[in-house]
Amino acid sequence: MGTESQTFTKVQAQIIKDTWELYKKDSAGNGLIFFSKIFELEPEMRDFFPFTQDHSLPLEKNYKLKAHALLLFKLTGDAGVALGEKGTIQQLHPKVMDLGKKHVGFGVILDHFIVVKTALLYTINTAVSKFWSPDQTEAAVNAWSLAYDELVRVMQEEMEATRKAAAVALETED
Repeated sequence: MGTESQTFTKVQAQIIKDTWELYKKDSAGNGLIFFSKIFELEPEMRDFFPFTQDHSLPLEKNYKLKAHALLLFKLTGDAGVALGEKGTIQQLHPKVMDLGKKHVGFGVILDHFIVVKTALLYTINTAVSKFWSPDQTEAAVNAWSLAYDELVRVMQEEMEATRKAAAVALETED
């Protein structure tokens, strides 16, 4: 799932900016598409999101779900813009590393990142294909894919470091 950040271009960064504007036009609907796809692919992932535990509340009325999706897309978009403009997401590392630590506590594994990526790219494709040509839509999906891969690479490095630190701490307690 990793990527070579130097392969990300300014054109791809602009594509992310442009698609972000399209995404925001219906961020609530796109958030619903995103989470619906996650739960379609892996229903048990619903357990990771406390705000989806109330099954009497339809997903389309769950404002926390929509807000969470917006945060994920914003962070991924920020990563894409940073990659295109600076060739790195270094300025995002503190936030992304903190997310890595938190996701260890949630019990997140690599397969979950793959499901989220699939849902993210499905959502981008759905949002963009209404307005753009198939080639433009494909370019948008590819740009978001690279940006997401870089975020996940940094998160997974931190997750691994967190797991190793926890294992060492357990060993020293014994």
